[in-house]
Amino acid sequence: MNRILSYFLAFVMTLLLSSCVHHPDVPSSSKETKCLPAIFPDYCDVTVPCNIAPLNFMLPADQYEACVARLTTPDGRQQTYGDGVKVQIPESEWHAMLDASKGKSIKVEVWGQKKGEPSVAGQREKQWLSYSPFEIHVAEQPIDEYLSYRLIEPSYVAWTYMEIAQRNLTTFEETQIFNNEITSIDREKGQCINCHSYQNYKTDNMLFHVRLSNAGTVIVNDGKVSRVNLKRDYTISSGVYPSWHPTAKLIAFSTNLTRQAFHTLNPNKIEVYDLASDLILYDVEKDSVSVVSNDSTLLEIYPTWSPDGKYLYYGKSAPLPEEMCDKDIRTTYPKVQYNLYRRSFDLSSHKFGEEEFVYDATSHDKSVTLPRISPDGRYLLFALGQYGCFHSRHHDADIVCIPLEQYTGIALNEETTSPIDLTLLNSEGYSDSYPSWSSNGHWIMLASRRDDDNYSRVYFAYFNNGKVGKAFLLPQEDPELHISLLKSYNRPEFMVEPVKISVDEFSKVFDK
Repeated sequence: MNRILSYFLAFVMTLLLSSCVHHPDVPSSSKETKCLPAIFPDYCDVTVPCNIAPLNFMLPADQYEACVARLTTPDGRQQTYGDGVKVQIPESEWHAMLDASKGKSIKVEVWGQKKGEPSVAGQREKQWLSYSPFEIHVAEQPIDEYLSYRLIEPSYVAWTYMEIAQRNLTTFEETQIFNNEITSIDREKGQCINCHSYQNYKTDNMLFHVRLSNAGTVIVNDGKVSRVNLKRDYTISSGVYPSWHPTAKLIAFSTNLTRQAFHTLNPNKIEVYDLASDLILYDVEKDSVSVVSNDSTLLEIYPTWSPDGKYLYYGKSAPLPEEMCDKDIRTTYPKVQYNLYRRSFDLSSHKFGEEEFVYDATSHDKSVTLPRISPDGRYLLFALGQYGCFHSRHHDADIVCIPLEQYTGIALNEETTSPIDLTLLNSEGYSDSYPSWSSNGHWIMLASRRDDDNYSRVYFAYFNNGKVGKAFLLPQEDPELHISLLKSYNRPEFMVEPVKISVDEFSKVFDK
C-alpha cells in the first residue's frame, strides 16, 4: 500500500511540476543586437556532457524584466522557456534534447525585455532585444554521475555549521554526507570536518577527517565505518591531505603543522602555510603507519597516486635562502615555493623508490601544488602560482596541463615543456585551483573564484585529445542560487556512485 501511495504522489508531483513549466511565445517584434546575451551563468558556446543536468540561466534582474529562450535540436525540434528573467528547463525535456544532440549542438536564441525609463504618463516603455544565437555543444562522453564538496564560508576565523554534501550531476538532487553538528559536544571548541576522499572514484572505500571535538579520521573500508587516530610518536601530526591507492587498501597522507593568517590589506585575504610537513603511508587493513619521506628541513605536501598505482606524486618545497632560514614564517611565507616530485612504488613490498624531480617551478619563481594524473596516465594536471601551497586564495593561481611523455627523467620547467592550451579553462586575475579528472578523463573540474573573487565555485571543461573547451559553471535548478548561497564549494571530488552510508550511521562511530 505504501509503495502504491508513493507512486501516486510521485505522479501528482510530476503533473504539478509540468503545469508550472513556462513555454512562452517568442516576441512578435524585437530590436536586433549584434552581441551575445549577458546570461548568468555564461553557457554561450560551451561543450557539455551528454548526461549533465539542465543548464538553466538568467539575465541580470537589475536590467531586465523578462527573458525568452528558444532551444532547437539538430533534428529541428524546438521549445521555448522563460519565467521572468530566468530560463529553467524541465529535466525530462532537457535530457531528451541532449540525447538528440550527442556529438552535435543545441542552438539557443535569447530575447530579453529591458527595463524601460518611465514615460510622462508614468508607463515604462518595454522593449524586447534579440541577441546573437549561440550553441551548446553536446559531447558523446558522459561525466561522472556524482560530485561531493564541503560547503563553507569563504572567509572565517571560527566556524559554526559545516557540511560535506553530494550532488547528482545529472539532476539537481543534493544530499548530505555529514555535518559537524550531529556529534559536536563541545560547542565552544567546535568541530571541523574536511578532506573527503575516495578510492578510484567509488565510495565503499572512502574517508573524511573530523578535527578538534571528537577528532579522528572516519574511514569506510568495504562499506564498514570506523574512526581511527593516525598520529604516531614518529609523525608530526595525524594524516591531513589524503590520496587512496587505486587498487590497494593504502592511503598516502601528508602530515602537517598548518597555520593560517588573515590579511587586512593583502588582496589574497587568507594565507595557509605549514611549519612542517611530511609524507606517510597508512595501511587500512593493518592500521599501521609508515614514513614515506620526512625531510626535516623541507615541506612535503599533497600526495597523489598515478592511476596504475606505480608512482606517488607530491609537492616539495625548495630550500629558503640562507639569510631567511631563521626568520619567522609569517614574514617568509611569500618565499616558500614548491616543486613537483614523484617516487616509484612496489605494491608487493610496499617500498618506495628514490625521489625523482618532475617539474621545476622555482627556477621561474613559481610554486606548484595539487598534482593530478589523467586516468590514461598521459597528462599531468596541477595548480601553479607564485608562492605557497594554498592556491585557492591566490589571485595569480592557474591550472597547468602537461603531456607526461615530455618527462624523460629530467625535470621539466616552463621553458622545456609545451603545455596544453588552457586559455578557455583559466580565468584572468582570479584564483583557479584544485583541479581533478573525471574517471573517463574527458572532463576537468576545478574550483574558481572568477565570478566575484570571494566564493569558490565548481567549473567543468571538456578535454579531448589534448584540446580543452570553455569552462562552464555547475548547473543549478535556480540559477540565482550561485548568487544567494553564501558558501564556497571546497575540495570538489568526482564520484561514480553516491555515498550510501547515512549521516546517522557515520555518527555512530563517535559513540565508541
